[in-house]
Amino acid sequence: MKPHELPHTHFGASVPRVEDAPLLTGQARFVDDMAPPGLLHAAFVRSPLAHARIRGIDTSAAQSARGVVRIVTFADLPAHLQKRTMPLLVPNPAITQVQTQYTLPPEEVRYVGEPVAMVIATSRALAEDACALVDVDYEALPAVANLKQALAPDGPRAHLGSDTNVAGRTTFADGDVDAAFAGAAHRFRATFHQHRGGGFAMETRTCLAVPDTCQQGVVAYIATQSPHRTKRNLLDMLGLSDSQLRVVAPDVGGGFGPKGSFYPEYTLLVLSAMQLNKPVKWVEDRREHFLCTHQERDQIWDLEIAVDADARIRGLRGRLTNDCGAYVPWGLVLPWIAVTTLHGPYVIPAFSIELLAVFTNRIMCTPVRGAGRPQAVFSMERLMDIVAAEMKLDRAEVRRRNFIQPAQMPWSCRMISRDGKPVVYDSGDYPEAQRRALEIAGYADFDARRKKAREAGRYIGIGMANFVEGTGLGPYEGAALKITNTGAVVLYTGAAPHGQSHKTTLAQIAADQLGIAPQQIEVVTGDTAGISLGMGTFAARSAVNAGNAVHLAAVEVRRRALLIGAQMLQTDPAKLTMKDGGVYDTTDPTRRLDFRQLSFYGTGMPGYSLPEGIDSPGLEHTAYFSPSASTYSNGCHVVEAEVDVETGHVTLLRYVVLDDCGRAINPMVVHGQVVGGVVHGIGNALLEQMVYDDSGQPVSTNFGEYLMPTAAGLPPIEVHHMETPSPLNPLGVKGAGEGGTLPAAAAIISAIEHALSPFGVRIHEAPITPMRIVELLAQGRP
Repeated sequence: MKPHELPHTHFGASVPRVEDAPLLTGQARFVDDMAPPGLLHAAFVRSPLAHARIRGIDTSAAQSARGVVRIVTFADLPAHLQKRTMPLLVPNPAITQVQTQYTLPPEEVRYVGEPVAMVIATSRALAEDACALVDVDYEALPAVANLKQALAPDGPRAHLGSDTNVAGRTTFADGDVDAAFAGAAHRFRATFHQHRGGGFAMETRTCLAVPDTCQQGVVAYIATQSPHRTKRNLLDMLGLSDSQLRVVAPDVGGGFGPKGSFYPEYTLLVLSAMQLNKPVKWVEDRREHFLCTHQERDQIWDLEIAVDADARIRGLRGRLTNDCGAYVPWGLVLPWIAVTTLHGPYVIPAFSIELLAVFTNRIMCTPVRGAGRPQAVFSMERLMDIVAAEMKLDRAEVRRRNFIQPAQMPWSCRMISRDGKPVVYDSGDYPEAQRRALEIAGYADFDARRKKAREAGRYIGIGMANFVEGTGLGPYEGAALKITNTGAVVLYTGAAPHGQSHKTTLAQIAADQLGIAPQQIEVVTGDTAGISLGMGTFAARSAVNAGNAVHLAAVEVRRRALLIGAQMLQTDPAKLTMKDGGVYDTTDPTRRLDFRQLSFYGTGMPGYSLPEGIDSPGLEHTAYFSPSASTYSNGCHVVEAEVDVETGHVTLLRYVVLDDCGRAINPMVVHGQVVGGVVHGIGNALLEQMVYDDSGQPVSTNFGEYLMPTAAGLPPIEVHHMETPSPLNPLGVKGAGEGGTLPAAAAIISAIEHALSPFGVRIHEAPITPMRIVELLAQGRP
């Protein structure tokens, strides 16, 4: 049996999480838990206006305030930082106007909460007090407060000196869409609006910069999803050498996308720690988080679908208008992903979708869990419901007639993904996923349940939504596996978890190759000193990229251990196996070497050659997995909901998920990821809405105004799995972290609309609140 053909004993098992014990006993270490000697605290002066010109900043009163150590404005920045803006993380030729943020603005602020100055003091309270004494002279400018204003020809501009609010545009097209519509039996048109929301993790953004006197640099502890990428951006902004900066993501209390972005506060803290030679910490308060942490959505989809007499799709056309906010730090990644997700699991012979990205004077829209995909799924699945309603067909049947079939895999969507590669679905059985989900949910019996509810004066409905999600996004992730001279096993990876159980699941993969329990492997994540290159944890990519990198590294370490053991025992490597922390001869188990002996011998001795077949010392190996293309997860959600037609209140009665994320490393962890995603999606559908007034002022700036799901309001969530292994990686895995969110809003609103069908209500927006439901009922017809 070859090393990579070992039977899996831990892979696929619901191994208990090793992350739980420190979290439950208070031993976990978050950035705010760290208080090195001499610690200083930072607070920020932020713009109270959505758009304004800075005419002057007077810091004299603040400078003399108690405890103040330093105040930084644009004028205090090094010359090179005054001349450059923050990096454009993903360039794209479709961007027509590159606007990225200055570390501190020289003369113009473009959203409420943009940092204007930083105060460093001996405590956070004193720093905040001094911030109130900084006098900024603003000249208010007209603000672009919403998409309608952004597109108005004679409306305001989000950036002074710009003649347009368009940030970028392009068209995705294939096939003769005009002919498809001309020859269609039916054409249906709709406009869908999906309003802003955020990630709102339990832990806000945090950064602690600690001087490293030995390296004349800094160690930066940041609650980030991408420590290696954050390090590269900081090196670029500050002109440091690689050895001068180490970035560590310790325990991180949730990320959901916004913590994968790069923010100006990080540059200012690292710079100040170096200049003051003292540690400086900033912990974002919740109001700052509402104002200044990146959000997502605010999209308008104008779509038209053409179908034949049997409801089979002939063509799809329209436009996505996407709010970028004030800057484009991620380029067009978010709307690009949205458009390339729109196809879903359906055959679309011809299409033409224009992407129009615009600036507004609001906080930036960058990826939040799903990264544009939930919006695309919402739009496509709502169209399918419209086709069914207008043609008086069963909603499940309309979808069944349009599914891509398993025999058609791999399936090309004839689009180019954000990574420049074609969108090609690698595997999946979409008809079977829907069939199983509907069967589990009792779809065939729903009419009887509905009739009984109506007799009792209750209005219930059932909704469904299918999705396909690109996961395992490249370009790579790495893993360094080492058996030390003490016999301990340590695994380093560039993946940076914030709740995804990496320390458990990655250990499971390595443990199978090494013949030990996962708990015997120390997994070190989120530390740029552990492994030189990494990308981070986002876009449902870690199982595919980090998981397969761990697999490759473990296969090689096993190979080396067997070769070293064979030389030490003077036997054939084929006669050896690894188990229980060592190597032994299968023909004579008493001939055994433990990991400590193997590692010590493998390190080498003066004057002796390494064992044949080993070209570098040590019982260790670093591997990088770079996927040839994305893998595609899929699934179907079915929801039963009840609507109180007097108050508009929605009660979710039952929620069924059929999820296919390929081979599951740890089913318990996958279950948790899917349930968490569903809850996130419930918030997107019913509650979470960032409201701005006509001047660009955010109105919902706390959890009393911006509502989130709570345990008391959740339905039973039943998660069922299919496993269609991906052919694109050795482990056959696909991503699972976002799939629970993608179809949730579409399925929930489908169920609400179905419940309200006696009133002629159609819902083309998300979230849908009780107040809005009452308004639609008043507009509807019996």
